[in-house]
Amino acid sequence: MPAFEISLSEEFRNICPGFVGAAVFSRIKNTPFNEDLWKKIETCIHSYTASHSIEDIKKNPVIHSTRQAYKKMGKDPNRYRPSSEALGRRIVKGMGLYQINTVVDIINLVSIETGYSIGGFDTDKIDGNKLILGIGKENEPYEAIGRGMMNIEGLPVYRDNKGGIGTPTSDEERTKLDINSRNLLAILNGYNGKEGLQEAADSLLVLLQEFASCTDAEIIFFG
Repeated sequence: MPAFEISLSEEFRNICPGFVGAAVFSRIKNTPFNEDLWKKIETCIHSYTASHSIEDIKKNPVIHSTRQAYKKMGKDPNRYRPSSEALGRRIVKGMGLYQINTVVDIINLVSIETGYSIGGFDTDKIDGNKLILGIGKENEPYEAIGRGMMNIEGLPVYRDNKGGIGTPTSDEERTKLDINSRNLLAILNGYNGKEGLQEAADSLLVLLQEFASCTDAEIIFFG
């Protein structure tokens, strides 16, 4: 896998001094749909629905910490929810999950199970080999996947040489994963620190190996 450097801006570090991220790099073989994976997802949905109410979701320590970070940056987490919270709310409301493709579905499954908002990127679409995690600026252009242009002012945002590619609320169209993607970068965002992060990254890798022919995998922690 290509070497990537991921760093935090000084502005971000001052607001979120305890942040730790896990970057999972791997080669993958993506597919439109995997029936066995979807059975796991349906089991997860059933279990999640049985054990959560709407109010329970944001009490997850990982989700709570992400919401607190949003507030510190000036963003309302009830208007721009972390993706893990949004997924949980869909499930509890009985709306189910969108089926996207195998790798994205794996990422969503791990996000639901752990509470981590996980960015999924095609590394071949990233401009350069360096990402910086900062804070979104006023009128900064950002086309969120399935949402159109999104106001990312006050949101945590990963930027490559061309601009923003990922926030905990939604990733950007430019670097999204599709059926032709062969090189994956998945970023787990630990706003509550490193506790549980290794286990979540390992869980992601196990599913990628089982359902997406994952090879050449590497996990890098940063923060």
